[in-house]
Amino acid sequence: MSHLASCIHSNCFLSSYQWQNVTLAFWLRYPNPFASHVLAVDVLDRFIDENGVLKTTRLVLKKGKAPKWFPEKFLKNSETFIIEESEVNPRNKTMVTRTKNLNHVRIMQVEETQIFKQHEQNKDWTACKTEARIVSKFGWGMTGRIEGFGQSSFIANAAKARKGMQHILQMIREKQAGRVPFLAPAQQS
Repeated sequence: MSHLASCIHSNCFLSSYQWQNVTLAFWLRYPNPFASHVLAVDVLDRFIDENGVLKTTRLVLKKGKAPKWFPEKFLKNSETFIIEESEVNPRNKTMVTRTKNLNHVRIMQVEETQIFKQHEQNKDWTACKTEARIVSKFGWGMTGRIEGFGQSSFIANAAKARKGMQHILQMIREKQAGRVPFLAPAQQS
C-alpha cells in the first residue's frame, strides 16, 4: 500500500501597482537581482484566443539545491525544467499562471497557481493569490521531510519573487514618471 501525502501552501498579498503594470512586470521579471536561480526562459507558444485572452506557454530552467540530509546519489543534477502556462484576460483584468516542474517529480512535484486581479475597492492596486501543492512520491520514510523542505523553500522563494517583482515594478514606475518607454532603445546623440 502506498501513501501519497501532499503539502498545500497558500498566500495572498496586495500590490500598490495597477494591474497592467503588474502583468507587464510578470513578463519582464527575469533577470532581476533576486532570481539568480533562473537560468533561462523560452516562449514555446503564445496566441490570443477568440475571447481576446492572451495564452502563453513558457519553459523555464532553474537551478535548485537539495538539502544536506538528502542522499546525493538520487539527485545527480539540481537543475529543473518548469512549464509555465498563463492566461491574461484584459477585459476582466485577470491573469492566471500555472507552473509545475517536469523533472525530479518522484522526489518532489511542485504545482503553483497564481491569480492576479485588479483590486475590487482600489483600481490602482492588484491582488495576488498564490497556491502551491507540494507532493513527494519518494518514500523511504522521507516523504514528509521532503515535502516540509519543499514548503519552506517555496515560502522563501515566494518572498524573493515578490522582491524581484517589486524591483521591476519600481523600474517601470520610474520610467513612466520620466515619460520614457521602459524598453526604449538608447538615445543616439
